[in-house]
Formats: sequence, C-alpha cells, structure tokens
Amino acid sequence: MIFRKHLAALLAAPALSLALSPTLSHADDIPPGFSISGGGHNHHGGPRADGHAPIGVMGEHMHKKGEWMLSYRYMRMEMDGSRIGTDSVTPEQIVTSVPNVNPGPPLLRVVPTNMTMEMHMLGAMYAPTDNITLMAMLPIVRKEMDHVTFRGMAGTNRLGTFTTKSEGIGDFKFGGLFRLYDDNVHHLHANLSLSAPTGSIEEQGQVLTPMGTRPTLRLPYSMQNGTGTWDLHPGLTYTGRMGDISWGSQIMGEIRLESENDEGYSFGDKIKLTSWVAYQFAPWISASFRSAYTAQGDIDGSDPLIAAPVQTANPDFYGGEKLELFGGINTVVTSGPMKGHRFAIEAGVPVYQDLNGPQMETDWTLTAGWQYAF
Repeated sequence: MIFRKHLAALLAAPALSLALSPTLSHADDIPPGFSISGGGHNHHGGPRADGHAPIGVMGEHMHKKGEWMLSYRYMRMEMDGSRIGTDSVTPEQIVTSVPNVNPGPPLLRVVPTNMTMEMHMLGAMYAPTDNITLMAMLPIVRKEMDHVTFRGMAGTNRLGTFTTKSEGIGDFKFGGLFRLYDDNVHHLHANLSLSAPTGSIEEQGQVLTPMGTRPTLRLPYSMQNGTGTWDLHPGLTYTGRMGDISWGSQIMGEIRLESENDEGYSFGDKIKLTSWVAYQFAPWISASFRSAYTAQGDIDGSDPLIAAPVQTANPDFYGGEKLELFGGINTVVTSGPMKGHRFAIEAGVPVYQDLNGPQMETDWTLTAGWQYAF
C-alpha cells in the first residue's frame, strides 16, 4: 500500500522539525516578551491570531481540561481538465488512445471536463483532561461534474454534454488527540481517529450515452459521498511558537480497515504531510504559508453497477501524488462580546501532480472557517 511505503520516512518529519527548532524546555528560558502558551495566547494573556494552524489543517491543536470548541469550515475544490501522469491530455486524446475497463467498450467515449466539490464541515472538540482532547467532525458534501460525450464507438465527433450531481452527509469522523510533549515553545501530540461509513455510495444520476440515450445510472466512485468502509486516521502533529512567529508539521494517514465495502471495492490508502509557518502582524491577525504533499493508491475491487465508458468508472484511474502550496489569513477577535471567535481563510494551488490517469486534475482549493472555544 502507498501509505505503508511512505510511512517510515514521513513520520520522521515532525520529529525532525522538533530537533532542528530551538529547544527551550522551561518557562525561565524564554526571553522577555517571547512567552508562549499552548492555548494560543499572547504574552499579555489574550488570544493570538496564530494560536491555531491554518484553517485547512485539522486536529492540529489541543485544549485545556474542561474546554469546548465548536467549528465550521467551508471547503471548495475546482478541477478542470485531465492528466495522465504529469501530462495534461485533451478529451480527444482520451477517447482515441485510452483503453476502458474490461469488460466493456474498447475505448472511453465519455470524458469529464470540470468538477466542483464543496464541503461544509461541522466540528466539535472537548478536553476531559489537559492531555486528551476528543473530537468529532460531520461533513456535508456536494459534487457536480460536467461531461462531454462522443458519438458512437469511435472517432472524435462530439455528441453533446451533460452534468451529474450528488449531495448528502459524508463519513462521520471521531477520535482524539493525545499529548506527547509540551513546553513553552514546542508541542507534540498524536492523532488517532476513525471514520464511519455514513456517506452514501449508491448515488445515481442521468447520463448521455454515445448512442444518444439518457439512462439513470449509478454514478462513478468520485461522485459518491463516502468511502463505504471503516477507515483509520493515525497521525502526528508538531507545533512551535516564539514571539510573532509560529510553525508546525503534521503527518496523517487514512487506512481502510475493510478490504471492500458493501459494493465490492475500497479506496486506496492515503498519506498526507503538511508543514506551515505563520507570522503575527498584530494580536488579531496573522498570515500563513503552507505546503502539503498527498499520496494515495488506486481503488481495489469494483462496483459492478459502476460500468460505463468514462474514466471515472475505472478503479485504476484513481490515486497518485500531489504537492500543493497555500496562503492564508487568520484573525481572532481580541475584545468585546465576540472575544475569542476566530475567522480564517486559506487558498491553494497544486505545483506538482502525478496522477493515475486519465484523471481530473486540481485547479485550486479554498477553505474558510470559524472557530470558538469556551
């Protein structure tokens, strides 16, 4: 599995960041004006803008005993065009040269051209002790994909276009964060959570076939709302703060605990490594820069009802590697009745994509959100 292949090397990243950062183990070692607390406050005791990581990172901070936090995130991803490996390809290239999944037509005849994915993520955290923070997240997803259909069994004559949509609750995720190390500058904790298969994997939509008919079929794997399997999400998170600068690294895995779901397949294991640095211009605002590397395997098995001459119906055309860069703004209300409410936004673009394709390539992503601890 791709997760196990990269795990040993990537798990070393948070520990390496800790080793290379300045080590100040006791409060007395912190220079005047550089006092930092794990609770994300400035040296005057108020909340600081970079008290949390960029809004696109989840499970990156812990809370004090008895503290709650509620959160909401809106995430949007735009995909446009397709790629085989690192090379972009046109719909005409796909339908004239790429074999389809067998059994079935020898070539693909339907090609996705654009996809929009939106997610509303509702989150809650609670700390029963200073060393354990429990968390739960419920996603509500919406997907829309545009396609072009080519006429007949061969050639590049375009017949027409159509759009499929799906929406609903995604996979519910719950687990905990467990403190491993903490001082006035450095913090290290373990992430461990499960996701339950609450998202539908039986979504349907009307399509345009190469013969000009419009049947209602089960939508391909990427248009379903969940994975259909129980999944394990282990990880490590390191953060550090000194003065107006904060930084961190996180490695997270996504491991399928079942070899197949009720429809006969499972998504590939996934691993993600992200690192960031932020600068606080004032106690209420900071800017962040982040990089994120993701690797995922293809789909194992197949759903017999997902069978059409389109690339998204082929289990082999999923997974690959991607490197993205992000910029963000984090704000926190430091006084008044809204004190402690956090608002943040982060946008990113890929700088490298090596996809098991043909597969749709990412254009950009956006995450905006609100957080409040009490």
